[in-house]
Amino acid sequence: MINKLAESVAQALQGVKDGATVLIGGFGTAGIPGELIDGLIAQGARDLTVVNNNAGNADQGLAALLKAGQVRKIICSFPRQVDSYVFDDLYRSGKLELELVPQGNLAERLRAAGAGIGAFFCPTAYGTELAASKETREINGKHYVLEFPIHGDVALIKAEQGDRWGNLTYRMSARNFGPVMATAAKTTIATVHEVVELGALDPEAVVTPGIYVTHVVKIERTATQAGGFKKSA
Repeated sequence: MINKLAESVAQALQGVKDGATVLIGGFGTAGIPGELIDGLIAQGARDLTVVNNNAGNADQGLAALLKAGQVRKIICSFPRQVDSYVFDDLYRSGKLELELVPQGNLAERLRAAGAGIGAFFCPTAYGTELAASKETREINGKHYVLEFPIHGDVALIKAEQGDRWGNLTYRMSARNFGPVMATAAKTTIATVHEVVELGALDPEAVVTPGIYVTHVVKIERTATQAGGFKKSA
């Protein structure tokens, strides 16, 4: 019987190894799998390459993972924000490597990994420092940059509902990078707020089919304050 429901976050994360490439969903603070990030900190895997839209906010979530010293490199689109001081300190001190990727390119490189595409040409970043070391080509009078897929060892994503087969739905903008990251990783771990019986999800509403999901962990809903952070007790 297929049953992808994990008893705990710790159980779902136990296979993450040092040196892994970890894809972490979220757009700003929307859809950040905070419980999985906290679990990864507790699990202790180090020398990680993390792929995310940004580089963390304040001292929570992804920023806490960076602060714990478990990340060697981050691949993201928006590393600096008003509260990205953890990233700033690590990067300026040479303790964290950064690969800056335009947001559309980031999404497409992840999608390409899931779709089995070897590489693709994209016009974004042509003529900038981001394309300085990359192959370029003129196609029909327009200049393009060769981009390669981003494959993950593990994807950590936050969904809304799931079943024991791993089928997932999302809530509004919390969906963001979750679907493409799920397809791009060898192992996908998703948190859900509700586990439903098989057949309860409308097939037309399933965004991530269970074939892409390895573990599903049920978490409680947590009230948040402005900025998406958990309210203090």
